[in-house]
This record gives sequence, C-alpha cells and structure tokens, in this order.
Amino acid sequence: MKKLNIALIGLGRSGRNIHGKFFLSESNTLYNVVAVCDEIEARAASVAGEFGCDCYTDYHEMLGRNDIDVVLNSTFSYEHTDVAVDIMNAGKNVVSEKPFAQTAEQCDRMIAAAEKNGVALCPFQQSRFAPYYTRMRDIVKSGILGRVLEIKTTFSGFARRWDWQCSQRFGGGNMYNTGPHPFDMALDMINSDEMPTIMSRLDVTEMTSGDAEDFVKAVLMWRDKPILDIEIMSTDAYPDTLFHLICSKGTLRASMGKIEYKYIVPETEPEHALVLMPYTNAEGKPAYCSEKLNVLDFSEDVVGTSFDVAVERFYQNVYSHIVDGKPLVVKPSRVRQQIAIMEEIHRQNPLAVKY
Repeated sequence: MKKLNIALIGLGRSGRNIHGKFFLSESNTLYNVVAVCDEIEARAASVAGEFGCDCYTDYHEMLGRNDIDVVLNSTFSYEHTDVAVDIMNAGKNVVSEKPFAQTAEQCDRMIAAAEKNGVALCPFQQSRFAPYYTRMRDIVKSGILGRVLEIKTTFSGFARRWDWQCSQRFGGGNMYNTGPHPFDMALDMINSDEMPTIMSRLDVTEMTSGDAEDFVKAVLMWRDKPILDIEIMSTDAYPDTLFHLICSKGTLRASMGKIEYKYIVPETEPEHALVLMPYTNAEGKPAYCSEKLNVLDFSEDVVGTSFDVAVERFYQNVYSHIVDGKPLVVKPSRVRQQIAIMEEIHRQNPLAVKY
C-alpha cells in the first residue's frame, strides 16, 4: 500500500505527544514522517532523531521540498490560519490543529486556498472518531431513546494554568483550546446549517495566570433541534460526565470510558387516559400519579480514547480522502459553523487583552 510522506510543523504537546506519538506507533501503516520543524532548534533536532528524518526551524524552507504529500500544522493557535494558507499555497495537503481558526473569515480564507490550489484541508477534530462518541451517536440513531431534546456537555475540571493557552493574543482560552471537542461532537449530532440563538458567559477567574477565559457557559437553541448546553470551566471541582443526553423516551450519559443509558418502550406500558378532574387513588383519596415503569437499563465499557483510536481513525480518513477521493468525515465547511459560534460568544463577552 502506498504511504504518504508527511511533515510536522510544531513539535509541542500536540505535534509531538499526540500526532508524533501516533506516527511512531505500530498503528501507523500509512504515513512516513520525512521532515519536522520547530522554532526551537533543540526540540526539532530531538524529534528528528526519533523519526530519522530532516529537521528545520523555518517551515518556509521545508515547504520547498517536493517529496511532501501532507503537512501537519500544529503551531500556536493564532498562527493556524496563516500557516495553513502558506502550506496550501505551496501545493501541499494540510492537517490543521484545533482551533481550526478564530473567525469565520479566517475559515473562508483557508477554504478558498484549498480550492484554489486543489489540495485537501483537513481540520484535526479527532474526537469525532472517539469510540465513546461514535457509540453514543449510534445509540441515538437507533431511535430507542426517542427524540433528543437536550445535549448537555461538560468538559470541566479544577486546575490552574499558566502557559500560552492563557493568552488571548496567542489564541488561548478554554473555548478555543478545549471547546472544539464538545462543540464539534454536539454540532455533529444536531446537524443543522443554521446559526443558533446563543446565550453565553465568559470569565477569567483566579485559576488562570492570563487574560483568556477559563470559564465558559453557553446555551444554544435552534428551531426544532435539541438545546445545546456547554460548560468548559476550570473552577468545577465536581464536573458532570462528558455528555448527558435527555431524550423523549430515555436518557444517556457518556464518559470517555463508559456509556450508560435508560429508556422505556411506551408500547409495552399500560395506557393512561388523561384525567382532568382531581386525581384520587383506589380508595378515593387525593393522590399523585405514580407507577413502576419497565425501565431498560444498560451500561457499556468503551475501549479506546480520543488520543489513540480516534487519532488512528482520523488519519485513516485523511489518507482515504487524499489517495482514494473518499469524503472527509470532518468537513471544513461544518467546522466553520463551530468557529462562527465561538466568534459570536467572544463578541457577546469582550475580555480585556492584558498581555
């Protein structure tokens, strides 16, 4: 099977510890790493030693090579758009880390560059391939839970942070850093091209050393679609499970390693005619409607995470798109909606840039 030659730009926590880890693993049978680039020369040399490839500190120089099929763009968040456009203008396919961009206009620039140069633009939203998410989506699509009424997603914790992800100038903050995961999965389930009505709150708390938000609360509403309730907070010492779906016949909750769901089959339950007079029990005394439902209760363990199985599945899809012309699962046009929503939330909650 033909392998694609890939080059990596940015060798930090994502570039080295997520993407690089996959390319070094036995699961990688589709890609050869032929070059790596990082502004920190010692880091570039170290990772190049792991792959046995060339290293660079200037990605423009690396893009001049003619043996590169695809480039990973794992630079600082604020650089994602400009670097991705440079990669595509050099005639290379690109995998671009999250956040895909910071504004809808930046998304449009990247999409236009991909079309102009006839190359693939692949947003790295690997959580779409996470085993817990794909299983959760399959359960919902089966219809056993009924209509989804509300999607509650909580990607919160209780921890302090003081790196560049705390800087607005660098494109940091909980929404752009962590937010792409819950936003992408939830918007995929909702599956609407319409922009929602948005109520939101951003805040910068004592848990961060910077000026970017570490408190995110947003409620999104569409016509005839589930309500989406998102929390991404650094001040929640008792966070709920990652996803909590409230449906018309049941409920589902999912963590990365476990899915639980309960539902009823209305057709198997006794029928109750509506009673509009004061309700009484068999003895004729005032009473409250109550019964014991035949609840079907399931619990499943999930194997694989967003950082192993999901990364492998993502890169398999990228390969099949570039080599075989198969459609991308994560389409830039849909990720544009995610970024437009985040842009609106920031517009509603302007934060002072201090650093």
